[in-house]
Amino acid sequence: MIDAKTKVLGLLAHPIGHSLSPLIQNTLATVCGENVAYLPFEVKNPDELGAAIRGAHALGIAGFNVTVPYKEAVIPHLCGLSEEARLIGAVNTLVRTEEGYVGHNTDIAGMATMLARKNLRTEGAHILLLGAGGAARSAAVLAATGGAAELVILNRNTARAEALAKAVRDINPSLTVRAAALEYWRELPGNDYLCIQCTSVGMWPNAEESIVEDPRFFEKLSAATDIVYTPEETKFLRLARAAGKPVAGGLAMLISQGAHAFSLWTGKRCTAEQEEELLTLAKGALPA
Repeated sequence: MIDAKTKVLGLLAHPIGHSLSPLIQNTLATVCGENVAYLPFEVKNPDELGAAIRGAHALGIAGFNVTVPYKEAVIPHLCGLSEEARLIGAVNTLVRTEEGYVGHNTDIAGMATMLARKNLRTEGAHILLLGAGGAARSAAVLAATGGAAELVILNRNTARAEALAKAVRDINPSLTVRAAALEYWRELPGNDYLCIQCTSVGMWPNAEESIVEDPRFFEKLSAATDIVYTPEETKFLRLARAAGKPVAGGLAMLISQGAHAFSLWTGKRCTAEQEEELLTLAKGALPA
């Protein structure tokens, strides 16, 4: 029941109508017994983002999730950044303070939880990233700070892959990092790469696309994950599963990201059982 003590939270994005965040966060509030209302706030004009942030702070809104296209653009309007947000160079969660909003990034925590659900670990792993955008940067920082033995970044735009590799070396100079064109997978030695697919290829409605389809690629993997969560299992993951590899989809990561944000706002930690309930609920809300 909304009353005068209800804490208002929200999502900043454009477009916004497809987001599962209101469903996830309002369900979390109900499950955890928090007096919270989580609402979508669409900022259509990027030039008005600063005004939106200032107005929200003046109104006492307790926090936000932030997604495309504002995860980097919002940073100049904040009063501080968490260490994870600083390393990634983007934020997905804002927490209100008296001085303004502090930017956090729960991508790393969400990704680590997704891997842990499938008994996959970054420590000692040979990690293969497909893509060099924002999601890939989060995965790369996880590799740099999570004890990976090696990181290979493959991207169609090799300059972006090299730039990400340089950023990772600055974070962890002792980590072996390679960057190359996507086709370089044919030259990879061994068959023990933990692959994290970090592009939007295969996202609904283009669900029959996969960034790589050659069966020989999947023979080089120990496991495959995909940040895409619509559909729940992408073609990339179906191909990996057909090759006998363990797979992990992006929906669990999305749920965990949201749970970590909810904890930042309320201090309430979501249990594994509650995350499983949310996962089931979210699956039912995905496009058929």
